[in-house]
Amino acid sequence: MELITLICPNSSSVWQGNGFSECFSNIIFGFGVNFVTLVLVAALGVTTRNARGSGRMYLSEKVFLHFLPALEACMSFFDMVFLAQRVLHGDIVMYDEWLFRCSQFLVWMIILVSSKKDSWCMIFCNRFLCFWWIAKSLLGLPHLQITFSSLQGLRCFEESCVVFLDIIFGIFVNINRIKRSSFERQYCSMDNPLLSIDTSLEEGTLGDSLKGKTQSYWHLLTFKAITSVMNHGVVKQLDFEDLLQLPIDMDPSSCHATLLSCWHAQQRHNCSNPSLFRAICCAYGWPYFRLGLLKVVNDCIGFVGPVLLNNLIRFLQQGNDVEEMKMIKLKLAKEFKIKDSSSLRCFLGIEVARSKKGSGNLDGYILAVAMGLIPIFKSFLDTQYTFHLSKLKLKLRSSIMTVIYHKCLCVNLAERSKFSEGEIQTFMSVDADRIVNLCNSFHDMWSLPLQIGLALYLLYTQVKFAFVSGIAITILLIPVNKWISKFIARATEKMMKKKDERISKTAEILAYIRTLKMYGWELLFMSWLMEIRSSEVKHLSTRKYLDAWCVFFWATTPTLFSLFTFGLFTLMGYQLDAAMVFTCLALFNTLISPLNSFPWVINGLIDAIISTRRLSRFLSCSEHKPAELEQTAGSPSSPSFSGQFNFKLEDMAVAMYDASCAWSSSEEVEKDLVLHHVTLGLPRGSLVAIIGEVGSGKSSLLNSILKEMRLIHGSIYSDGSITYVPQVPWILSGTIRENILFGKAYDPTRYSDVLEACALDIDISLMVGGDMAYIGDKGVNLSGGQRARLALARAIYHGSDIFMLDDVLSAVDTQVARCILHNAILGPLMNQHTRVLCTHNIQAMSSADMIVVMDKGHVKWVGSSTDFSVSSYSTFCSLNEFTVSQVRSLECSTNTSTETKQDCKPERDSICVPGEAQEIIEVELRKEGRVELTVYKSYATYSGWFITVVICLSAILMQASRNGNDLWLSYWVDTTTGSSHTEYSTSFYLVVLCIFCVINSFLTLVRAFSFAFGGLRAAVQVHNTLLSKLINAPVHFFDKTPGGRILNRMSSDLYTIDDSLPFILNILLANIVGLLGIAIVLSYVQVVFLLLLLPFWYVYSKIQFYYRSTSRELRRLDSVSRSPIFASFTETLDGSSTIRAFKCEDLFFTRFSEHVALYQQTSYSELIASLWLSLRLQLLAALVISFVAMMAVIGSRDSLPISLGTPGLVGLALSYAAPIVSLLGSFLTSFTETEKEMVSVERVLQYMDIPQEELNGCQSLSPNWPSEGYIMFQNVSLRYLPSLPDALHDITFTISGGTQVGIIGRTGAGKSSILNALFRLTPICKGCILVDGLDIADVPVRDLRSHFAVVPQSPFLFEGSLRDNLDPFRVSDDLKIWKTLERCHVKEEVEVAGGLDIHVKESGTSFSVGQRQLLCLARALLKSSKVLCLDECTANIDAQTSSVLQNAILTECRGMTVITIAHRISTVLSMDNILILDRGILVEQGNPQVLLQDHSSRFSGFAKASTM
Repeated sequence: MELITLICPNSSSVWQGNGFSECFSNIIFGFGVNFVTLVLVAALGVTTRNARGSGRMYLSEKVFLHFLPALEACMSFFDMVFLAQRVLHGDIVMYDEWLFRCSQFLVWMIILVSSKKDSWCMIFCNRFLCFWWIAKSLLGLPHLQITFSSLQGLRCFEESCVVFLDIIFGIFVNINRIKRSSFERQYCSMDNPLLSIDTSLEEGTLGDSLKGKTQSYWHLLTFKAITSVMNHGVVKQLDFEDLLQLPIDMDPSSCHATLLSCWHAQQRHNCSNPSLFRAICCAYGWPYFRLGLLKVVNDCIGFVGPVLLNNLIRFLQQGNDVEEMKMIKLKLAKEFKIKDSSSLRCFLGIEVARSKKGSGNLDGYILAVAMGLIPIFKSFLDTQYTFHLSKLKLKLRSSIMTVIYHKCLCVNLAERSKFSEGEIQTFMSVDADRIVNLCNSFHDMWSLPLQIGLALYLLYTQVKFAFVSGIAITILLIPVNKWISKFIARATEKMMKKKDERISKTAEILAYIRTLKMYGWELLFMSWLMEIRSSEVKHLSTRKYLDAWCVFFWATTPTLFSLFTFGLFTLMGYQLDAAMVFTCLALFNTLISPLNSFPWVINGLIDAIISTRRLSRFLSCSEHKPAELEQTAGSPSSPSFSGQFNFKLEDMAVAMYDASCAWSSSEEVEKDLVLHHVTLGLPRGSLVAIIGEVGSGKSSLLNSILKEMRLIHGSIYSDGSITYVPQVPWILSGTIRENILFGKAYDPTRYSDVLEACALDIDISLMVGGDMAYIGDKGVNLSGGQRARLALARAIYHGSDIFMLDDVLSAVDTQVARCILHNAILGPLMNQHTRVLCTHNIQAMSSADMIVVMDKGHVKWVGSSTDFSVSSYSTFCSLNEFTVSQVRSLECSTNTSTETKQDCKPERDSICVPGEAQEIIEVELRKEGRVELTVYKSYATYSGWFITVVICLSAILMQASRNGNDLWLSYWVDTTTGSSHTEYSTSFYLVVLCIFCVINSFLTLVRAFSFAFGGLRAAVQVHNTLLSKLINAPVHFFDKTPGGRILNRMSSDLYTIDDSLPFILNILLANIVGLLGIAIVLSYVQVVFLLLLLPFWYVYSKIQFYYRSTSRELRRLDSVSRSPIFASFTETLDGSSTIRAFKCEDLFFTRFSEHVALYQQTSYSELIASLWLSLRLQLLAALVISFVAMMAVIGSRDSLPISLGTPGLVGLALSYAAPIVSLLGSFLTSFTETEKEMVSVERVLQYMDIPQEELNGCQSLSPNWPSEGYIMFQNVSLRYLPSLPDALHDITFTISGGTQVGIIGRTGAGKSSILNALFRLTPICKGCILVDGLDIADVPVRDLRSHFAVVPQSPFLFEGSLRDNLDPFRVSDDLKIWKTLERCHVKEEVEVAGGLDIHVKESGTSFSVGQRQLLCLARALLKSSKVLCLDECTANIDAQTSSVLQNAILTECRGMTVITIAHRISTVLSMDNILILDRGILVEQGNPQVLLQDHSSRFSGFAKASTM
């Protein structure tokens, strides 16, 4: 105690007044901290003295390790000199000051000495020293606070510089340590790759330096790298080549590896419930934590401004008080008649002179300059924090996107069945963004309370315990907001479920839009989608209105805070003064941001937590196992179980033992078995035909071998590589060549052989662009047969040990089918391999080495084709497609086979192979220049002009009431202090203040709810209009527009319009009126400010123009680069089983990573550009603050000819100038963000102008039209695109009413185009089509389609009940439906599945493809139309069922006009008439029996080919 008294004789206590005592601060925060630093540096110097050299010191390291410590040492030395000077002049200097200054000097001297050592890097890159230096900087802040309380301007400035340099040095040593350690890890170490997550605060610089493009620290701090991009953006439309290069550590592949390894670790440690959140923490937690340290410094420095403001206003008040005191004393001297000058000087006192002298010269200017310097320093910290946090967010986004995509590649179809396709797409489009936003919310959860706590502490120093009343209001609102947040969370979760459902239904509509239009069901599906959307909007409106209450409570809190605080303060007997009032107002303004942000932070956290749980569940799905053997309990423990079979396992390509499989996921308890106890061996090199009725389990057998099904019991063994051709061919968006090569190297000889074997050479030679012709989404511009052959060509070219072919021959005509069978399946390219073929084709069965008969999931019979003909199962093929007599009548010479083969063989010279792809798909358009005013007008129109006016008026009046509140406080201060007392009571001032508060609160409420209502109305109107436009668009629009592109607008862009856009618009409007209010008040208080206003606005407008011209283009590039991600993702979801079978997961992951990398590149450039702007705006705002502060100081000395106002008004001006820093940046950021978000509106509006179908007609239809079914085509020509040849060319034919007509021809001959023309899916170029004498061009198109019945080529079942699928309008009773199902031979399967109320899964996956076709036929028969169109409805069903169906059609459709597009000759033999097409030309027509007898007819040639 005596030692303390000796060192601090004047103040030996720790606490003094409102803070630590100066002596305690000097000893603990000064000397103590410096002593620890001295010991630490000295110890490191001693321990590393024998260490090897640390390498070359770069220029930046020399600056920070030599110049900066030397500067600090000089400053400390001068402090010691000043102390010595004071001692020489007889002043008393305490020991604590000597200890502090001397230890400070020694610290910097030892740093200088250590930096000269060879081991300098090991000293200053030590982890403990780096952490200690951050702590040292923070421990210097209490000492800085004590210095500021002294009101000595020069001393405050010096101490601020010392602390500032301390912080800079601390940041440098941390950055340098991380950079050096990262470099060593990448080039010198073989440590665990997980260490790569330990990235630095200057991560981007490492990648550049390795490329030889080292950037200076100044360029990094000022974001000069974006200048080249902006220079291009001003003069031209930006392209992807103009963007900044992506740093190495932001590459999607490395980001994916980082998160995936952490997720796998999480799965190993927590098998039952792995957490994605913990995996993210493992991957990016440490860099994120370091950024938190930077945020602490940044947040603390934000409160230096109000402290400086308080000191400056007190300085101004002192000058004013001195003048007032002088006037009072002169008045008293006059009353007391003191006339002698010496006596007068004595009476006035020397204090006046001293005070005036003290208030005059330096302190005010230093405080004014400091008020400008602090925002400058904070702007650099702020932008660097945002930069590195945003980089981390981009890496996290890339990680999550690639991990989701990788999971979709690895999860089999059975396991994925527990998630709908829309739900999985939402993971990518919405949940990924929400989890990324967790980076902001998580730091804000502790940062905002810290900021609020600091603000409240500073308030306490001003108004004592009066601030408790304001705290009470805040605390009372906490449970209210918590209660609201719970409801918001529930509404959000329900909204997301409905959003998943809507996106899933939208994707279903887009995928089957052609079929829906043929059925005339667009409006029905639209109404169902609108019901889902209305439920989604219901939950969205709940969330928005609750958000509005949150905004109201938190926005009015500062106003209520000031009212209650100042009210209680005056009622406690204190008097308000300008310094206290406007410091408090500045602190209230500081409180606004954290208080207003808090509800959004809570919402963001809630959304992120929900999304992480959803994604964790998806990522926890068991993955597809590429292993050769799968087994469950009860199966043999090894593949050596050949004793159970009649064959040797080593001779088998595929072996199944007692295998039972289901399509259910591992979470489902009910195991609805599809395959029952299958034991089967498929020999190597053999052709195995899998046959059976529709729904017997043929496709499921293939999928079980491919590991796409859940193996419940038994074992499945496959040896060798596998390729797979699904029953519904999966076609990539790309060129024909890309589809065939599928990532393999191009071999011209093999490629040509494959095209010839698959009979694709002629088709390709007729296409514009040859094999470089671009194929649209899902192969929309190819016929069904061409898609099947393209998928087969891919499998053959890829080459494998085992070929899985699922009914590839059913989609092509008999002649092409025979060609494919002999040249491909039995040809030299495949005959040495194992081929497993599901088929109903008799030629294939007769050529098979082994036949497997499936029946209801059981293997009923296995044997050779010779044994099959005498077995009881031979009825499956009903002998042949013709009767025996017909076969005999068609016998011809032995060279017919050769002739037929030659008919199939094209001329090789006719194949056109151009160098560039011919684009069928339109390139996505993007606008140039700024977002047009019409886009804003359109959004206002959707919101409603009345509500728009209400929002604007309420915002303006709200700001006016707030400014009025502040002006009233200024008036109150000026009229109750000094000499100008008024007769008004304190209660009068409080009542007026209360009135302003009530008005402000009411207008805030009006604005919040108006915005919520307007945003919801716009969201509803935009969605409904867009959906209507899409539904009414012609089919060719969907043919040339990828579904992913449309879905992007219906998901991401609509989500922006639903949620983000109203929020950012609200902020923009608040910023606009806030800046307007500040400008008016500043101009009123300081007229001189008007001189600065014009040049300030000129510079500001130039900066924002320079930035906006680039930012718009970057945003559009961002949107364009996002579409391929979703298009690729949707495409992969459809073809994941094919990708896994071909083992092409790496190829597709690489392609997707390239899309993500491009998206990252645009986002990174966008980030740098926004920070470039933010930094310059904050520097500009700092100039305004310095100007206002300097004018206030100059005005206080009466050195200007005009008055700059009372202390109250000057204080108001200074308190208004301070938030300009954040408000200006926020204004342009919100303005730019609004413009960026408006791009979503712009993109949606693009689809408001898409071409529409001619829906109206001049001729109305009677309910029973067509009554006869008479159809006439007169010189009809049809072309799908102007660049393509005619699909139909001058076709003329007549179909009599009640007759059955078959249309046959080679694949691509134009058969389906007949139906397209009849249903007006594609407008004809010339000619006319008459039905019952009525030109269908005059009939309303939906009425026309609704009067025809159709069974499409691709069977369509949607998600919902089976009853709705068969009879969506509910016009048929159950009895009629069951009878129709019985006629279509699918009644038994429906009964087993659970009846008419069973839930059909997405795309009808509950049924096989054949069953789906039968259900579609039942749907058509239920319609009872006079015209029935069958687009090869028997392609995917067995011959026996096909025969029965044909008989059913003949008997049940008597009197109906039936148009059948057929590939099987047997399908059309019993028809009244046939039409034969070739390349769009009608080459033959007549009765099939007559044509069959004419051996020179084309039909006879087709029949011959089918019997060979």
